[in-house]
Order: sequence, then C-alpha cells, then structure tokens
Amino acid sequence: MHVRAGGSRPAEPTVRAEVTPAHEPIRIGVGGPVGSGKTQLIERLLPLLQAAGVRTAVITNDLITKEDAERLQRTGLIAPERVVGVETGACPHTAIREDPSANLEAAAQLTHEHGPLDLILIESGGDNLAATFTTDLVDYWIYVIDTAAGDDIPRKRGLGPAQADLLLVNKIDLAPHVGASLERMRADLAEVRPTRPWLLTDLRAGGAENVFAELRRAILFEVEPVA
Repeated sequence: MHVRAGGSRPAEPTVRAEVTPAHEPIRIGVGGPVGSGKTQLIERLLPLLQAAGVRTAVITNDLITKEDAERLQRTGLIAPERVVGVETGACPHTAIREDPSANLEAAAQLTHEHGPLDLILIESGGDNLAATFTTDLVDYWIYVIDTAAGDDIPRKRGLGPAQADLLLVNKIDLAPHVGASLERMRADLAEVRPTRPWLLTDLRAGGAENVFAELRRAILFEVEPVA
C-alpha cells in the first residue's frame, strides 16, 4: 500500500528505521467532539478494512484513561495487541498537533512489533471545533460531528470541520428529534467545504461503507491481500 500524496515527516523514533519503507503504514487521524462517534466509526471501519486485506492497527487518545482502547480491544474486530491507548494528560489537541511525540512513538512501536502494517488509525480524544492534526503525525484525517450537537456547527467554520480531509456528519437519524435541519447543514457544508468532501451518515445503523469508499478513493490503493 502507498500514500497517494507524498509529504515530508520529521525525525521519528529509531524503532521506525527498522521497518522497510515499503511497509511504512499510512496514518489516518479521527478527530471530533466528545460523543460524536469517533470510536464507533473505527468499529465500523475495521471489518471493511479486514475484508479488503488492509493490515490495520489503532491508537486511541484519552486524557487519563485508556477506555476507548479497551473498548476496541473487547470488540473482537481486531487483535487486542494491535490497539494502543495513549494517555495525553492534557488537552487532546496537544498530542495530535503541538507535540505528537507520544503518538509517533506508539505508531513506531506498533509497526515494529506487529508489522508489516498498511494502516494505523489514530483517534484523538474528544475536543473542540478548533482541533486539527499535524501533518507530522497523519497523512489524512477525518473530523466527526453529529447533528444532536446543533445544525449550526458547519457554518461556525471551526478549524476541524473546515480543514479536515473528510468531514463526517453522524447521527442523522437524530436530526428530527433535536430540531436539526439536514438541508441547512448540507447547504452550509457546500459553502464551507466547496472543494473538500463531506458525508452524512448514521453509524449506529452501519453507515461506514461510504466512508471506506472515500478513503479508498483518496488515500488507500494497491492493497495486497494478506497471504
């Protein structure tokens, strides 16, 4: 597997040097507010990735727990040892933007111990609309919002929703129950993200197939089946 768009990365932990460049995994970030559906998105993507032969590992970020990592380890969707939890101990965006060293170290360790890997999903802790991923950490990133938080989120033009490679609007099934207008959100998204993709979905009902299709179009290709 290869990265569609190249880019330079800073010096990383020495353990990464033991992995051949051909087996350098793509790193995809998953960010968004608390409760928007980040972990559920990963749960829905894992079977699709496995069926496509994409060798995947996951890193989760939480303030002072590893709850999301433990949740994924219990699902049976991925080998537990290929899920690592990072305790950021500070604002979640610090570990994905200002100082991603803990996540880079976790990625290097996963690659060294469980490689070759094709993909590492890196889930941020829940954060505000200004949270973004540094390109030093990820090659591509998804930002997840949900309709229950308000249909005005897109037009508030937070850095996360505006700059993410893919914006996912989750919990569309709740829109009529919370007075959120999907039509208004669609119009605002078309204005705020005129050249960047966005999707509306209900992850409780599945809903990750369109996300996976977008990932394959944008960044995943030439996936070799696992022998």
